[in-house]
Amino acid sequence: MSPNTEFIPFARPVLGAEEEQAVLRVMRSGWLTTGREAQLFEQEFAEYCGVPHAIAVSSATAGLHLALEALGIQPSDQVAVSPYTFAASAEVIRYLGADPVFVDIEPQSFNIDHDALRRVAARQPIQAVMPVHVAGYPCRNAEIRDIAAQHGAVVVEDAAHSFPARDDGAIIGSQSDAGVFSFYATKTITTGEGGMLVCTDAEVSERARVMRLHGIDRPVWNRYRAPTANHDYEVIAPGYKYNLPDLLAALGRVQLRRAEEFHKRRLHIAEHYLAALADCEELQLPPHDRPQSWHLFILRLRLEKLAIDRDTFIALLGDAGIGSSVHYRPLHLMPYYRQRYALSPGDFPISLDTYRRSVSLPIYPALRDSEVERICIAVRAICRQHRVR
Repeated sequence: MSPNTEFIPFARPVLGAEEEQAVLRVMRSGWLTTGREAQLFEQEFAEYCGVPHAIAVSSATAGLHLALEALGIQPSDQVAVSPYTFAASAEVIRYLGADPVFVDIEPQSFNIDHDALRRVAARQPIQAVMPVHVAGYPCRNAEIRDIAAQHGAVVVEDAAHSFPARDDGAIIGSQSDAGVFSFYATKTITTGEGGMLVCTDAEVSERARVMRLHGIDRPVWNRYRAPTANHDYEVIAPGYKYNLPDLLAALGRVQLRRAEEFHKRRLHIAEHYLAALADCEELQLPPHDRPQSWHLFILRLRLEKLAIDRDTFIALLGDAGIGSSVHYRPLHLMPYYRQRYALSPGDFPISLDTYRRSVSLPIYPALRDSEVERICIAVRAICRQHRVR
């Protein structure tokens, strides 16, 4: 296929010679699982975020689970979270026997509405709040932490989309009781699979470390390597298997050094989209009044101005050789949550309306300027050809 017609995937990782050399170094070391590379990755990430503690984990899902557990969330506790998020945000609450309390999103963003949160917290007890920074656009953290403090609740930030953006000078996800980042294959930096939990409290950090690896009370990764290694250890709690192997940590260390480079490229692409699509009346552009990571670029279609629905819009993008996605189908529509909590589609009207109108365009550092322009031309053409006359 010619460069002008080849398929543009929705996501594509940026991996080069330095990442290859890092993986080869670990392979040749003879030690593949959690060890020195993971420790260094934690130290470097903590320094980058300006926090004392960072715990490398097998996924952001694992990190969220560990954070809630370490902060004392118990069965029957209630954790406020938006339904406009990926399944992981709510499922980790259920892992602990606690219940998600869904709170609708702001009309202007994809994030939890702090005014709605205030109303929910006033009428029922909540033990934790989990703000999700959807697409990397920051939640109203100061207001959310204020509400949580008034009700004695902890705050765990789902910052899976946020790295390395800053809000008021601080890395998004680093200012609450805990924050969790994702290094999944599509994220702003990647280890393929993996994540990082950050916090400031030493006891929370220590509990998360213990529970990360089977509830063992001390680091045991070097017990097969050192001539005088101590093979004795205690299991002090029924923990999990959530550690990050050195093979993946080595990738993460390189990607961390490239984070600002990647972020600048995402910002460049977002600015191109915003300028090229600004005069399309059929589109509501994503909020861009605050610094963000631009992990996702989510359009909301003004369906009253279009003669087609969202799914047809996506199909037409596909016909033009452009991958796209939808973020997210709200969790209150999913059978498990709908049935368990007797929820109806209209219970969270802004989340429902946003879902029905949302299309995510490709945005990643490997996306070429010519591809960005081709995507803009295709989006504009679909709007022009299918607008209501």
